[in-house]
Amino acid sequence: HRSPITDHRSPITDHRSPITDHRSPPRNAAPSHPFPHPFKNCIVLGLMLGEDGGKMSKSKRNYREPSQIFDRYGADALRWYFFANQPPWSSIRYSEQAIKDSIPEFLLRLWNVYSFFVIYANIDGFDPAASIAGEAGQLTPAELARGDGYRPPAERSELDRWVLSELNRTVAALIERMDAYDNFTACLRLNEFADALSNWYVRRGRDRYWSSDKRSPDKLDAYWTLYECLLATSKLIAPFTPFLAETMWRNLAGVFGGRAVESVHLCDYPVADPAVVDDLLVERMQLLREIASLGRKARMDAKLKVRQPLARVEVILAKDTHQAWLKAHDDLLRDELNVKQVEYAEQAADYITYEVLPNFKRLGPRLGKLMPKVKQHLSGAVGSLLLYELGAPGRVSLEVDGQRVELDSEDLQVRLQAKPGWAAAHLPSCVVVLSTDLTPALVREGLARDLVRLIQERRKELDCQYTDRIQVGLVTESAELRQAIEENTEYICGETLALGLTADPLEGAVAVEHDLAGSPLQLYVLTVPAS
Repeated sequence: HRSPITDHRSPITDHRSPITDHRSPPRNAAPSHPFPHPFKNCIVLGLMLGEDGGKMSKSKRNYREPSQIFDRYGADALRWYFFANQPPWSSIRYSEQAIKDSIPEFLLRLWNVYSFFVIYANIDGFDPAASIAGEAGQLTPAELARGDGYRPPAERSELDRWVLSELNRTVAALIERMDAYDNFTACLRLNEFADALSNWYVRRGRDRYWSSDKRSPDKLDAYWTLYECLLATSKLIAPFTPFLAETMWRNLAGVFGGRAVESVHLCDYPVADPAVVDDLLVERMQLLREIASLGRKARMDAKLKVRQPLARVEVILAKDTHQAWLKAHDDLLRDELNVKQVEYAEQAADYITYEVLPNFKRLGPRLGKLMPKVKQHLSGAVGSLLLYELGAPGRVSLEVDGQRVELDSEDLQVRLQAKPGWAAAHLPSCVVVLSTDLTPALVREGLARDLVRLIQERRKELDCQYTDRIQVGLVTESAELRQAIEENTEYICGETLALGLTADPLEGAVAVEHDLAGSPLQLYVLTVPAS
């Protein structure tokens, strides 16, 4: 019952084009209108500059041969760099590092989502070709809807409905931007969707693919949703990264044989379905993602590891419109931020202070004699209100001596400083503060999560399959580590597919030495043969 979707080897470095245009007009066909044909739109390209900032020149040799770039990074990486790094009418300063960076930021991120789908489709035997009878054509949503277990989006989970909303919004945005010859903004939107698909949809929904019930409606929804997103994405990226798009399409649609279009470059460009878009859900999920992002930033600023559980997070919203919905998703936020409790406060002043910093060098010449009174006015202003006005309207308006003074972000900075025991980050939509006080119990739970990481790394070294069960031995003289293991045995076993933990060496397993929180630890891992 294994899925025939099996090829998940990365094609990112393959630059051999399989594309042939079979739509050329007959050789002797007369043009429908006499030449010359006037153009309707013209994009004037900027200069191509070398890494030294000068115009690319053979005599200066301030560039690398394109063939070397193709061989090292792939043609798609270079294409994406040109499309997504800057508007085409601006001068392009060649940067090999930027080309290299585009691979993990977009190409590899998208490929990892595809690879995730392939791995678990193989494990569960998810085969869309066996579920759809007859011609499958371009595998549009209408054609996928004939599949066994495929449910209308309205009947699926909130996470599925959100990502399908984002997919259709992305399709609409790309068509609108490409019709306006704005490939740069179109690529930004594609990058945003790839990030949402990878770092929110797949990451927040991984447990659905691990479910033991292969025919549960929720698990099938997860597969059909991700399959639809990947098919549509391969069509969306085809003009920008044609080789990655083609490889994804041939592997995803190839299971249909001759019943589906052979090449993504023979497919129509996707069309958005407004009926699938839930604007309210998109707005709410965007706010939830912002809160999670701010929580991670606050944690990073405080130099607290992601694996270290914290007591609580306090969220102060600029508007409480979606607070009830957010509270209903406390479990998700607790898991995302690795905190025990989520609270919503009305006043940020209990946790943070604001530092108002006028740019006197910039404001002095402009305001003249008003400057002292503006300074006095700002010293008594509410920092949170100034911060909100700088973020949303983009400027602060003051009434000083009967004169209106407007200040923007270059005239004025408002810095947020967390009070002792807290870490904070903010956006115009909200302020997020994390409690940084660590109890002994929280520290031990953090040690358990570190142990999970070490065991998972050992699984990879042993080339364990995703479904392999293991036995684990953890040998240490540290009383703190022993207590952490005892208190979190169920969690450690669940995360690592361990059938059990022992405090003794395992016969037949190689001991791996580690130092965890300053204490020596010997780790033993044995793969348990499948019964």
